[in-house]
Amino acid sequence: MTLSIDRRLLVKASLLGLAALAVPGTAAILAARGFTHGVASGEPGPRSVLLWTRHVAANDSRLQCEVATDAAFTRIVGGGSVTARGMADHTAKIVIDGLSPDTWYHYRFIAPDGTKSPAGRTRTLPIGDVARFGIGLFSCSNMPFGRFNAYAHAAARDDLDLVVHVGDYIYEYGNDTYPAPGKRMPGREPEPAHEMVTLADYRLRHASYRADPDLLALHQRFPMIAQWDDHEFANDSWEGGAQNHQPATEGAWATRKAIAERVYREWMPVSDRLYDSFQIGTLATLFRPETRVTGRTKQLELAEAIAGRGDLARALVEFRDGPWSAPERTLMGMKQERWLDTELARSVSSGTRWQVLAQQLVMGTVRFPVEAEGWIPATAPEAIRRRTLGLAAASRAGLPLNLDAWDGYPAARSRLLRRAQSTGSNLVVLSGDSHNAWGNNLMEDGRPAGVEFAGHSVTSPGFEAAIPHIPPADVAKALRATNPGLLFADTARRGYVALTMTPEKVTGEWLFLKDIRTADTTMAASHSMHVRHGRRAFDGSA
Repeated sequence: MTLSIDRRLLVKASLLGLAALAVPGTAAILAARGFTHGVASGEPGPRSVLLWTRHVAANDSRLQCEVATDAAFTRIVGGGSVTARGMADHTAKIVIDGLSPDTWYHYRFIAPDGTKSPAGRTRTLPIGDVARFGIGLFSCSNMPFGRFNAYAHAAARDDLDLVVHVGDYIYEYGNDTYPAPGKRMPGREPEPAHEMVTLADYRLRHASYRADPDLLALHQRFPMIAQWDDHEFANDSWEGGAQNHQPATEGAWATRKAIAERVYREWMPVSDRLYDSFQIGTLATLFRPETRVTGRTKQLELAEAIAGRGDLARALVEFRDGPWSAPERTLMGMKQERWLDTELARSVSSGTRWQVLAQQLVMGTVRFPVEAEGWIPATAPEAIRRRTLGLAAASRAGLPLNLDAWDGYPAARSRLLRRAQSTGSNLVVLSGDSHNAWGNNLMEDGRPAGVEFAGHSVTSPGFEAAIPHIPPADVAKALRATNPGLLFADTARRGYVALTMTPEKVTGEWLFLKDIRTADTTMAASHSMHVRHGRRAFDGSA
């Protein structure tokens, strides 16, 4: 049995209804042989690109790689050999050097018995002046919630040069947890059925996700720059643990973290570098930091800060002026902060037009609307009532909605934004994690520091799941009224962001799918915003 599928076969399968087949079960995944999961490419440079595949055999497989300038492979210009090792779950990665800048290539792998992998398409980054560059931004793809229609839509485009995935590429939960049983889409339950904890669990979960035809197609069509967020490890992870890790029953966090990182590097088209930057000619430097498990201080919990305190207002002020504002709290760790400081200055001094930070977490300030106190229905459970009232009180005290985002690390955010200002950076932040769409002006000391295109999720639910009785337009309106830097919000729809970069302008278009419960790439709506070079704020804003 093989799970190998090329894009032409995917199109044919969709016409025959085969694309709606259930996610392969454990037996099918373990029985698969040969090229089981297509191909992928990532981390392109001007003269190199990393190529990935998986070939399952009884022993290690020595594969040949071919890179050509044409789809028929009549003009082969590069390649090499690489071993798909059983110790690496039969995955193989090879960096091909000596390529030409700003060029599309076709690639494939050949097994010892002569069988060929599906052919993939990739490209190198440009050097010198660049007139236009297109990026697709993705995050938060929880398989049981629905179809990966966002991937399918992007895979059919011809105007993207690169895709960026900023995390929650997979989810760790068991099939009875998130989503809850009544919310799961039939046939979309990944393996294993329980929460992934062991090496075998993480590998099987990656294998389940990577068998999805829409994800296969996206990887086959474009190079990807990727970074993990928390669910590739466990929910709300940080340097020393995670909310969804219980040492008493799941072992040491250091062990689980090492397993998760190992499997991510096996299955993803990524190098071993924790953080990196990519130069897109003179147009942009794209930075890929690591904000989740390397140097992140543990998230603060508002409930813990106010528990047992009779004077709520005073407790909130003390929390705001104390733990929340502490300068030592960091998302990246001080070593990585210094790296980014240096690289921002280097990018600007080299004459690069845009400094793009592709990272996991919403950077703009998002406080809870106080008027949401009136949204609580009379039938709401007491726990929801208390939480809503607590968030409203926190908002009155100047505290944010989500302490797991940059909002929970305000001193670290200020250091970054001040560095962007002092270096003269034209900062464009790309974010994910929240499941909702946000367009933020980033301000520091009352001055513009950059803009943020925060992407909505591929499938994971947003605000609409928490407050289904309130019209999403009303939620977005209240959020914008509460947060002066928030120019756009959509809290109810799934999809992805397409960015178009030119020397003078960066435009981001939030694309909203009509549906994720059926295989349908129809878009219901879109919203576009842009920032002009030198302005550091969205057009149409103060």
